[in-house]
Amino acid sequence: MAVASLALSQQLLCFSDPKIRAKSRPWFPQRATLLNSQKKAHIFIVSCSSSQTSQPPEADVQNAESCVNLGLSLFSKGRVKDALVQFETALSLGPNPVEAQAALYNKACCHAYIGEAKKAADCLRTALRDYNLKFGTILNDPDLASLRASPEFKELQEEARLGGEDIGYSFRRDLKLISEVQAPFRGIRRFFYVAFSAAAGISLFFTVPRLILAIKGGDGAPDIWETVGNAGINIGGIIVLVALFFWDNKKEEEQLEQISRNETLSRLPLRLSTNRIVELVQLRDTVRPVILAGKKETVSSAIQKAERFRTELLRRGVLLVPVIWGEGRAPQVEKKGFGVSTKAAAAALPSIGEDFEKRAQSITAKSKLKAEIRFRAEVVSPEEWERWIRDQQEAEGVTPGEDVYIILRLDGRVRRSGKGMPDWSQILQELPPMEALLSKLER
Repeated sequence: MAVASLALSQQLLCFSDPKIRAKSRPWFPQRATLLNSQKKAHIFIVSCSSSQTSQPPEADVQNAESCVNLGLSLFSKGRVKDALVQFETALSLGPNPVEAQAALYNKACCHAYIGEAKKAADCLRTALRDYNLKFGTILNDPDLASLRASPEFKELQEEARLGGEDIGYSFRRDLKLISEVQAPFRGIRRFFYVAFSAAAGISLFFTVPRLILAIKGGDGAPDIWETVGNAGINIGGIIVLVALFFWDNKKEEEQLEQISRNETLSRLPLRLSTNRIVELVQLRDTVRPVILAGKKETVSSAIQKAERFRTELLRRGVLLVPVIWGEGRAPQVEKKGFGVSTKAAAAALPSIGEDFEKRAQSITAKSKLKAEIRFRAEVVSPEEWERWIRDQQEAEGVTPGEDVYIILRLDGRVRRSGKGMPDWSQILQELPPMEALLSKLER
C-alpha cells in the first residue's frame, strides 16, 4: 500500500529506500505516479522546511497527516487493525480534503483485507461523494480485489454508473463519452424527438379550441372530422416521439452498463504460461480470449476437445481462459505489504476517459508479450472473474451459474456467448486467421 505523489505547497514523498517500488495509493489518485523496483515501500509524507529535516511516521504528532502516514507504515508491516485505528483517528482530527480522501480510501483497503466488504464500500462511497475520489482508482487497485468480488461492490458500481448521490459523476461522464463515440447520432435523434414533440404540442394547443367549436357546431364552425383528424395526428405524433425518446434513453443505459462491464473485464488479471501476470487489456489486438466457465469436469472436457484443433485455433489467436465455478479464493497477500506479489504486480492504469489507449502496450512490448502467450492462461483473482461472468449472464438473460462460454474480439469486446461449451469446429469457421484482412479490421 502506498501514497500517490503530488506537489502540494511544500509537501513531498519520502522513501525509506530510493530503489523501492511503490503501488499507487490515492492522495490525488487522478495524478498518481508509479515507481518501479523490486521491494515494497514504507512511504510517508512530511512537510519540508528550510532546514530540510524529515520526521518519521512513528513520531507522536497528533494530526491527520501524521496519522495517515503512520497508518500506511503499519499497513505495510501487516498490522491491519492498528492501521485501521490510525486512519479512523485521522478522520477525527479535522483533516483537509486530501487527508480525508487518503484516510477513507486506505481505511476501505483495511476493511476489504479483513473481509468487511460493507464497511469498505461505505468508506469508498463517502470518498467518492465528498472528496472527489476517482472510481477508476478503485477498479485499478489489487488491494481491493476481494471487495470487487462482493455484492457490495456491485451496488457501489451501479450507483456510480447511474450517478446516484453524486458518487459517480466523473465515472458516468467517462462512460457517456465512450457511449457517444459508439453511438454518435443519439444526441441528434433526441434533439429531433424533442423538437417535433414540441411542434406537435403547439399544434395541438391550437387544435383543441377548434375541436370544441366543431363539436358545438353552428355557423362558421370548422369541419369536425378534419379537426378530429388533425388532433389525432398531433396526439399520435407526441406519443410516438415520446416513446422513441424513452426507448433511446433505455438503450443508452443498457449501453452504459455494457461499457461498464467491458471496463471491468479489461482489468481482470491472467497468468500466462511463463508465469507472468497481465491484465486482459494488455492482450488486446494480440489474442481472442475464449472464456470457459462451468463445472470442473465440463471445462476440462472442453479443453481436451480444443486440443484436437490446437494448431488451427492458435492461427486464429484463440487463448483459452478456464473459470471453474466455486474455486474462487481470496487474493493472496504477503505478510509484509499488501496486494499481489512483486512478480504479479502490474502497473496502475489510468481511469477510463484518461487516455484509454495508453493502457495498451507499445508495439515492441506487444511483440515480446506475444512470444509468452500460449494456448491457455490461468485466471488470477477468480472471484472477480466469476462475478463478471455472472453479471454478463444476467445481462444476456441466462441463469447465473450455468455453464457458458464467451468469445472476445481482438479489441476486447464480447463477440458472442452461449450456453454449455463451444463447438470448436464451428469456431474455426467463424473466426478468421490472425493474418486475414477481417482480423486486421477487427483490431
